[in-house]
Amino acid sequence: MSRDYYEALGVAREATAQEIKSAYRKIAVKYHPDKNPGDREAEERFKEAAEAYAVLSDPEKRARYDRFGRQGLGGSPGGFDPSTFADFSDVLGDLFGLGDLFGGGRRGGARGGGPMPSPGADLRYDLTLTFAEAASGVARELKIPRLEVCPDCTGSGARRGSSPTACPACGGRGQVRFSQGFLTVARTCPQCRGEGTIVRDPCPGCRGEGRVERERTLEVKVPAGVDSGARMRLSGEGEHGRHGGPRGDLYVVLEVEPHESWERDGADVHARLEVGYSQAVLGATLPVETLLGEQTFELPGGSQPGEQFRLRGKGFPRLGSSGRGDHVLHLVVRVPRPGDLDEEQTTLLRRLAEIEGEAVHEERGVLERVKDFFS
Repeated sequence: MSRDYYEALGVAREATAQEIKSAYRKIAVKYHPDKNPGDREAEERFKEAAEAYAVLSDPEKRARYDRFGRQGLGGSPGGFDPSTFADFSDVLGDLFGLGDLFGGGRRGGARGGGPMPSPGADLRYDLTLTFAEAASGVARELKIPRLEVCPDCTGSGARRGSSPTACPACGGRGQVRFSQGFLTVARTCPQCRGEGTIVRDPCPGCRGEGRVERERTLEVKVPAGVDSGARMRLSGEGEHGRHGGPRGDLYVVLEVEPHESWERDGADVHARLEVGYSQAVLGATLPVETLLGEQTFELPGGSQPGEQFRLRGKGFPRLGSSGRGDHVLHLVVRVPRPGDLDEEQTTLLRRLAEIEGEAVHEERGVLERVKDFFS
């Protein structure tokens, strides 16, 4: 290779390790021989990038190269070293369907041993709460169906008294290898599906799977102040892993039912407060229902429709911190219809309008109303 290593990867000399890695990934994917069969130029470009990355990805080699050039590498600039590509074996393997490259990266089975453990799946449970439960907190009992270790075979999948045997196709490695051009490529073993072992005498309890479905009962304590969309993580309460792998987690996703007359905005609760015209004008002492029970509210005289009043600290608890939100009252003034008023009320309102100098409809006598009825 004659080009500068930085130029070969298309990066600046002050490029970070992540930038160098990203540049190599793009070139390796673009010029990989499997994507360019028979293209000698692409193959050389791939090798060139590999050599550059072998040096620049190693802090010690990169420092020597920056100071002394290739001479500082002692005549061994890096070359095509398969161990260099362990970081990208999964990327290129996924791209080309070749499994792990150069024997590096992940393996399904352990060398000379049993199958490698695999983690259990995470589970989700949707839990619906009432408005009041979300405000005060609640303990709920959940029934969770999940896969657990088979008690008959303790997870091995083999009938009691027997055990899995090494896969004859891959020798227990979980992978089979073959040559792909100048590369040595590993694929997941099709016979043992990457586990490295085969169960010849399956457990009747789990049919060789090593896990069985069971229903587990859990008590979940929901804290006060939660809202819709909140998630609670119960570590280790998901499905059991295979071959001794760790358990997954259980995520409880909360949904809070709406209130029949209140609305929530964060920790605040919004409610309508309906009052009569006289109460709005003169003021009044009113009972108000909140999350903390009935409260006394002093409505000031001259309050206007749509005005808002806050009852401090009477809303939802603030989740994860101290204090509570407010209970916000939106004032609605009831205006009676003419048919709702008796004669005395009508007379008083007309007298008030006269005092204030406001024009209103004239009161109509009985004779005029009878005429209107028959006309």
